[in-house]
Amino acid sequence: CALLILSVGHVFAQAYPAKPIRIVIPYPPGGGTDIVIRAASGRLSERLGQPVVVDNRGGATGTIGSEAVARAAPDGYTLLAHTNAGITILPHLNKALPYDPLRDLAPVTLAASSPYLFVVHPKVAATTVAQLIALAKARPGELNYASSGNGASSHLAGLMFCQMAGVKMVHIPYKGSGPATTELLAGQVQMRFSSIPPVLPHVRANRLRALAVTSAKRFSLVPELPTVADTVPGFEVDSWYGVFAPAGTPAAIIKRLNADFAAALNSPEVKALLATDGSEVVASSPERFGAIIRAEYARWAPVVKESGAKID
Repeated sequence: CALLILSVGHVFAQAYPAKPIRIVIPYPPGGGTDIVIRAASGRLSERLGQPVVVDNRGGATGTIGSEAVARAAPDGYTLLAHTNAGITILPHLNKALPYDPLRDLAPVTLAASSPYLFVVHPKVAATTVAQLIALAKARPGELNYASSGNGASSHLAGLMFCQMAGVKMVHIPYKGSGPATTELLAGQVQMRFSSIPPVLPHVRANRLRALAVTSAKRFSLVPELPTVADTVPGFEVDSWYGVFAPAGTPAAIIKRLNADFAAALNSPEVKALLATDGSEVVASSPERFGAIIRAEYARWAPVVKESGAKID
């Protein structure tokens, strides 16, 4: 029986793909996931020999589109593009999710990643992470940091920083990245962990001061900046975009999709386009991607618990 299943899966994979492939993005157009997938979709279509349709199905913090893929037929024709926040953080915030990302989705590839910038208002008397920590320890509870909302990656990055650096700062949540950046520029808040595109122009215009990047190593777009981990060992927060198939999709199809995504993402024009948006192409193996997901899922659980943040 097992041999028969393997044989059928192999024959099915050999005929794949025989029709258009739909990639569901569980957010409105224009976000980071949308940019990465649309940048690669043309090359991917060429590799697969079939049209690749990008389907934005936003709503319910990414839950609607994600559930649709988790419940789809595991045949390689319906895929999901998602963020680390939606896969490894959201399940801890919303215990009533109608699907389990670790059980119901099969990793295809980690497509691209980008660190956050740790930025402060120029009036903050710190030009390094070490100086900022010293300032926070001298004034416990007096400094504050903005985020794009309770439970957002930027909130949890700030909370993790406070935990690992041994400092107390006040969290100020906003309704989105735009308002948080605006208030930081106005000096209403003192610092934030931010994705790169919204704040880099202000850093280069000296309206904000960047202290570090949150990746494990220096980032190519801002190679002059040190990492937070240089001062706080082990600190690492990346924003990544990955591709998934419904659980149960044949391994041969996952392997084919992984290879074609890697080729599309690593084409010079796609890499250059994503670099302008602050992202680096990763194109990992499914196995490596799965290991990253499991590690991050476990790492965020205690941080979310301490934050007290919930999404109903």
